[in-house]
Amino acid sequence: MEERTLFALMVFSSFVVLAETVAQKHDIKIYSLRMDCKVTSRFAHTVITSKIVNRANESREATFEVELPKTAFITNFSMSIDGKVYPGIIKEKASAQKEYDSAVSHGQSAGLVKITGRKLEQFHVSVSIAAASKVTFELTYEELLKRQLGKFELLIKVRPKQLVKHFQIDVHIFEPQGIRFLETDSTFMTNELTEALTKVQNETKAHILFKPTVDQQKINPELAETLLNGDFVVRYDVKRGATAGDIQIVNGYFVHYFAPHEMPVFPKNVIFVIDRSGSMAGRKIEQTRDALLKILQDLRPEDHFSFITFNSKVVQWKSSLLQATAENVASAAGFVQTLSASGGTDINRALLTAVSVLDKAERLPERSVSMIILLTDGQPTSGESNVEVIQENIQKAVNGKYALFCLGFGFDVSYKFLEKMSLSNGGIARRIYENADAALQLQGFYQEVATPILMQIEMQYPENAIEGLTKNNFKLFFEGSEIIVSGKINNELDLLPVEIKAQSHASDLTLKEEANVKEKEQVFQNQSYIFGNFIERLWAYLTIQQLLEKSISAQEEDQKTLEMQALELSLRYSFVTPLTSMVVTKPAGQQQTELANKPTEADNEKPSSFPVGDAYRLRSGSPPSRWRSEPQSGSNKKLSSVVVRLREKMKAQPPANEYPQLLLQLPKQNEIICLNTDGKAQPSVHLLSDPEQGLTVTGKLGDGINHFVQFEINYVNPPARIHVSTDEIILSHNNESTRLPWTESATSTIQGLSVSVEKERSVTASLSDTVTVKISFVKFPDYFLGLYFLNTDRFSDKVSGVVGQFYSKAQFENNSNINQRADGRLLNVSGSEHKVTRQYKKDYRLESTSDPVPCWSIDITP
Repeated sequence: MEERTLFALMVFSSFVVLAETVAQKHDIKIYSLRMDCKVTSRFAHTVITSKIVNRANESREATFEVELPKTAFITNFSMSIDGKVYPGIIKEKASAQKEYDSAVSHGQSAGLVKITGRKLEQFHVSVSIAAASKVTFELTYEELLKRQLGKFELLIKVRPKQLVKHFQIDVHIFEPQGIRFLETDSTFMTNELTEALTKVQNETKAHILFKPTVDQQKINPELAETLLNGDFVVRYDVKRGATAGDIQIVNGYFVHYFAPHEMPVFPKNVIFVIDRSGSMAGRKIEQTRDALLKILQDLRPEDHFSFITFNSKVVQWKSSLLQATAENVASAAGFVQTLSASGGTDINRALLTAVSVLDKAERLPERSVSMIILLTDGQPTSGESNVEVIQENIQKAVNGKYALFCLGFGFDVSYKFLEKMSLSNGGIARRIYENADAALQLQGFYQEVATPILMQIEMQYPENAIEGLTKNNFKLFFEGSEIIVSGKINNELDLLPVEIKAQSHASDLTLKEEANVKEKEQVFQNQSYIFGNFIERLWAYLTIQQLLEKSISAQEEDQKTLEMQALELSLRYSFVTPLTSMVVTKPAGQQQTELANKPTEADNEKPSSFPVGDAYRLRSGSPPSRWRSEPQSGSNKKLSSVVVRLREKMKAQPPANEYPQLLLQLPKQNEIICLNTDGKAQPSVHLLSDPEQGLTVTGKLGDGINHFVQFEINYVNPPARIHVSTDEIILSHNNESTRLPWTESATSTIQGLSVSVEKERSVTASLSDTVTVKISFVKFPDYFLGLYFLNTDRFSDKVSGVVGQFYSKAQFENNSNINQRADGRLLNVSGSEHKVTRQYKKDYRLESTSDPVPCWSIDITP
């Protein structure tokens, strides 16, 4: 009988293998490429083997590049060059780093693994091989596959970049519960390639083999170009019978899979807490609106919901939760469509407000699940900005009553902050990538948590008979997911009893199951393609993951204990985890030592340098979230108190109606400089030059107005010039020019240099590892341009120019006779002392209606 709701396991196991030629096109030839994957009862073991020959008459560099799932642990890597094997050695991370640092002093290169996308990380290694020599690369990794949204999905990303004589994808699946369905798909498949695909399936096993000949791989018979460039996908589902799940046992270790189905769904009480600060402006807020409108349609009539939006202020859509009637959903849709972005980010008050709404809620279903879903793209910059204090406040307020899910939009959030806060409150964190499908990512996450069917689940096993039991208590179970528990069985145990207690929408449940140890052991006998101690390795993998997750929200002493336990298991079972590294050694005369580390999502952050306090309301869509920096426990509190005092003082100040010519933030100081220069006599003013960044900026003042109306931005690599005036933007490269008008939003990219225009607001020039240049277009009282820089920590100490000198050679005099709060101070710039005065100016980075900002005003002659 067809299941009413499909439960399945989504497996993302992706790899890309390529070899790149240094000289002629086919000097380095991949003559064999095998991808062997064994999926045994949710645990995937993958081996990728690439054999390469150097056909040149001299040494060439061969590259091995594999993309593997973030959830996988590398377990082995080796290179074999002309019969000599160079194995990777897994060590404790500090020990490996010490060995690496010794090699780095001799000019060695960086690590081998980096995050490349939302689900992937890349392993990359290159080695020089002599003429006519051969090298064999072999990488092994393992992962416990996670059930998500109804399917197993094994995705193999194929990109050899050349025809391969012996190419093979070999997938073996063994599921003792039975395989319910199996299918394959590919983005590059042709009728000819289909002939190279075979699929064999019985009750519990499946074998998929894709083995195209060289002719089948060709785009056409006349060209030596490959069709193999895209995704190869295997999808399947397993059968489910016993209500208490399925228990499997191998060599004294057990794993228990529990995934009930066809159960009533709990009504949800959900509050969406949505960041609408300035950095969410533009595409982010549009995608958020689109996702929320779709999510509203997915609410069940018995659900209750509400919205809280926040920037520097916290706004409740309604004072209480509303039932998801058609009328209320339509009203909410109207509210969502009005969402716009500006201002700071008060995460603390927004979440406390959400908890308060749930605490005060009345007439909610007696058996229901309450949750808070936070979406933010930046750091807390308004109200309480100390992340540790926020975490404590929220945990104390939630007190185990509700689940908190935190979604971080983009790379300017502190993922570690969101992850700890969600894990401490019964939820999870997820990064939403700033791609075209961001709205689909948001909807996809909601679908994962939209259907809770059990709560307070407790998996009970005989206490004295099980060692090393993994997590066996779970707050919530969502339809389409799966609970996995593993441990080691006492040798004397013949029967393994299990009792599951949980709450369903209808009643309290008690489910019982008993497994015969010897009978279960027999299931995995004589399975030639099963790797022997897989359940023991599955147990180790699961235990390490749970120890690392638990350590995120643990106190410092407990954190060290948990990490030591995880480290011991990582070394014992040869897993590259965040606590270990693989040392890869190469032949003498090359970069002999390199490290393969395991990056975490928290490592996947972009640097930021612009501190945004409560005083700033960002121009809608203008200064991006890149401005936001990681708050520090003391400095932001001091800044907030300064802001309060300044606001009080500003009440006595006349309203500021002037913009400065130039505005900048002193590095590592919470001080803003308003800079005016007398450049009227010069055709252009040399504003900034940094030879190490390969960046020069000049400007021209307007006739009749004391502001800049034109800027020239010059880059060395790529050789490009950006001319910005109040009329247009012109991007020039290799004697070709691209015109970008102010009247529409557009982006143009040249060799990594991105120039983005936001309609009638700003233009941004950004290049990897380089300072970002941003220019605001101001129309009142006159048309002029306002220049500022982001990621200023990237400036070198050689930066110079009227503006540039402030980033390397500016420091306030530390004189005890000068009151730091006074209206006058001494600022040392490039060895010269300048008297600066406290003034209140309009900030061209912000909304024109925003309050004046306090700054230190200085006049400079170029």
